[in-house]
Amino acid sequence: MSTIKNYLSLVKFSHTIFAMPFALIGFFLAIFRYKVPFSLYKDYVPVHSLSVKVLPSGSLWVTFILVLLCMIFARSAAMAFNRWLDVKWDAMNPRTAIREIPAGIISKNSALRFVLINCVAFIITTWFINPLCFGLSFVALFVVLGYSYTKRFTPLCHLVLGIGLSLAPIGAYLSVTGHFDFLPILFSLTVIFWVSGFDIIYSLQDEEFDKSQKLYSMPSWLGKKKALIVSEGLHALSTFCVITAGIYGGFGWWYWVGVAIFMGMLIYQHSIVKPNDLRRVNLAFMTANGVASVVFALFVISDLFLSHRGVWHIG
Repeated sequence: MSTIKNYLSLVKFSHTIFAMPFALIGFFLAIFRYKVPFSLYKDYVPVHSLSVKVLPSGSLWVTFILVLLCMIFARSAAMAFNRWLDVKWDAMNPRTAIREIPAGIISKNSALRFVLINCVAFIITTWFINPLCFGLSFVALFVVLGYSYTKRFTPLCHLVLGIGLSLAPIGAYLSVTGHFDFLPILFSLTVIFWVSGFDIIYSLQDEEFDKSQKLYSMPSWLGKKKALIVSEGLHALSTFCVITAGIYGGFGWWYWVGVAIFMGMLIYQHSIVKPNDLRRVNLAFMTANGVASVVFALFVISDLFLSHRGVWHIG
C-alpha cells in the first residue's frame, strides 16, 4: 500500500480533479448531442466518420470506463515523466526537494518504467475505443510528454500545459462520436486558457529559482506583477470561451449558473494572490480551481440531462 501511495503522490493524483470534469463534459455532451442511449445492456454503435462499429458487444458504460482509464494513464505518464526529467532542478529547489525522486522514495529508473507502462496502457486503451482515438493517442502523448521540455526554452510553457489538459473534453467527445465538432473545441479552448492562467499563478513561487537556473516561466520572464496581468488576461479568454460555448450550444439556465460559479472562482483566486503576498497560492491553485471544474461540470451535465430527458435510458 505504501508503494501505491508513493506513486499516487508522485503524479499528484488529486490534481486529476482539474481535467477529469471537463472530460466528463465532453463525454456527456457527445451522448446527448447525438441522442445515444446510455444503456447498460443494449449494443452501442457510435456515429462517426470512419463508419467502424466500436465495441460490438459492449455499451457506453464500457466506453465511459475506457475514457476514465485514458485520463488516468495519460496524466500519470505526463506527471511522472515531468518528475523524472526535472529531478536535477527539483533536488535544488527547497520547495520541491521533498518530491519522491529527489528524496529517494522512488528511484529514477522506477519512475521511468512507470512512465512507459502508463504510455503503453494509454495507447492500448485508445485502441479499444475507436480507430481515430487510437491514431491520435500518439499525438496526445507527444503533447503531454513534450510539455516537460518547454520550460527550458519558452515562457509559453504554461500554454503548452493548458493544451495538454485541453485534450480531455475533445478526446472524450471523440470516444463517443469519432469526429470533431465545434462545441467541444470551445470547451477545450476554455481549458487551455483556464489552466495556463492558474499555472502562472502557481509558478509565482519559483520566480527567483527559475531565474537563477535560466528556466523559463511568465514570472521569471516578466516578473510577478506582469505575470499576474497575463494570468488575468488568460482567464478572461477562458470566460469568453465558456460563454461562447453556452450561447452556441443553446444551453439552459443550469449551465449559466455553472458559468457564474466558474467565473466567481477565477475572480476569487486573483483576489487572494498578490505579487507581494503568495501565502494563499495553494488555496488559489487547488481549492478554487478544483471547485471551479467540479461544480461547473455538475451544472453542465445537469443541464444536458434535464434538456434531453428522453435520451437517457438505463436498462
